[in-house]
Amino acid sequence: MEINNYQANFAATYKGKKILLTGHTGFKGSWLLTWLHSLGAIVKGYSLAPENNDDLYNKINGDSLCQSIIADIRDKEKIKKEIIDFEPDVVFHLAAQPLVRLSYNLPVDTFEVNVIGTANVLEALRFLRKPCVAIMITTDKVYQNKEWHYPYRETDRLGGYDPYSASKAAAELIISSYQNSFFNPDNYALHQKAIATARAGNVIGGGDWAKDRIIPDIIKALQSNTTIEVRNPLSVRPWQHVLEPIGGYLLMGQLLLSNPIKFATAYNFGPQPTDNLPVKIVVQKAIDCWGSGNWKDASDNTQPHEAHLLKLDINKTINELGWLPKYTAAQAIQKTIEWYKVIAQKNNNALDFTLSQIKEFVMGIKN
Repeated sequence: MEINNYQANFAATYKGKKILLTGHTGFKGSWLLTWLHSLGAIVKGYSLAPENNDDLYNKINGDSLCQSIIADIRDKEKIKKEIIDFEPDVVFHLAAQPLVRLSYNLPVDTFEVNVIGTANVLEALRFLRKPCVAIMITTDKVYQNKEWHYPYRETDRLGGYDPYSASKAAAELIISSYQNSFFNPDNYALHQKAIATARAGNVIGGGDWAKDRIIPDIIKALQSNTTIEVRNPLSVRPWQHVLEPIGGYLLMGQLLLSNPIKFATAYNFGPQPTDNLPVKIVVQKAIDCWGSGNWKDASDNTQPHEAHLLKLDINKTINELGWLPKYTAAQAIQKTIEWYKVIAQKNNNALDFTLSQIKEFVMGIKN
């Protein structure tokens, strides 16, 4: 299959580069690992072990794609040693406790992983004696959510109602502090580090089996021929396929390597405004793609608080990075369901099919 300039440029950037990827065993981390490996990057992963056999990392035999370090991001000396010894050119920091509902059960763990874990990565970079760029992945939930239709911009106030959102907002403050105190762009010639943050919307895609996420809930119900229980059918989210922000992270890394001062800032990655959809529409589109199934409203006023309305403004990312979302929400859902049908139902090779979806996505991107 012929590749276009977008993929060729990524290959030129990442082939032979040493990439430190935290959270490599997670859902997004496994997609990013697959893409980086296809580009010829030398990847060291740092993460906890996958939680179950069906996790994407296991399905793609992730250990064959990288040097995998199974360790806790809260272990300050361990992550420091791995970064210093590896001497990465690029760091993608994805390791996190990523679930809102779980953060209510494990608030202290959530703050430790998301805040202290981020600080540990940044602190390690202080002792790295070579140029390096780092893309710190946070979330669309870092903004103080006022439940309005205004899409949040990178300059809007940070905050968080639930422990997860608050922990990610706090991580942003930590990142900003390190940027100003130790990795200030004005002093780049001295420290040679460029730090940027990426805030992505609700990400869907094949291989996600996390508890209390809508797509895994849908797939489990469809596979067992049971009714899908939808907790928040009217909640609106910025839906996007996992390859949208992953491609954005790779683009950020590419641009930071070429101009470490200009792009050392925060960027939103989300869909076009028409793809901010209520959960019930996503559920029904998934059922339509699957070919069968039904759902019911399982709203419960006693359940933990989750935001009802959240939108991202992506104009800065479009204008400064030249990034644009490729898939509509409907296409993202279609590609997601297609992955589960091909892998779970037909037992096809997960790595090959994941790579084929990456190639298909790349072929449609224009420079």
